[in-house]
Amino acid sequence: MKTHFQNFARYNAWANEYLYDAVQTLSVEEVNRGISGFFHSVLGTLNHILVGDYLWMERLQGSGPKPASLDALLYENLDDLIHNRQQADQRLITLTDALTTDELNSHMDYKTSAGVQCHDLKSDVLTHIFNHQTHHRGQCHQMLSQLGKAPPPLDMIYYIRSKN
Repeated sequence: MKTHFQNFARYNAWANEYLYDAVQTLSVEEVNRGISGFFHSVLGTLNHILVGDYLWMERLQGSGPKPASLDALLYENLDDLIHNRQQADQRLITLTDALTTDELNSHMDYKTSAGVQCHDLKSDVLTHIFNHQTHHRGQCHQMLSQLGKAPPPLDMIYYIRSKN
């Protein structure tokens, strides 16, 4: 199970790198343009992914940034967002490398942003983190298409093939 999550952490960093490379071809106006999507823009969606990661890593590790809301705009500047995304990706890799099988099979207690008390398996939380990122990267993928840009292929099989 540990290897599974280590692989997802590395895939996650790879996919984020390719997505951000594509996003960097957009103008500042395009990155901020209000288009179809729950978080209203590419920048808003990318910020939300990072907000989610920060919240979950703080719950898992007991430290780190803890945004006030799920729609917080942490970084308005794309370069700042990229830098912090890269740091968060490395933190997820380090986290998955450090977790033991016993820890993955243990439960964690925390409160959601809405104040609901939860008791979940750490392995389920990690699954959610990576699934959440994939979901919202897909939204950015569609936004790139709406903006007339060719979105990069981000399927996990491309990452697997890139390692061989």
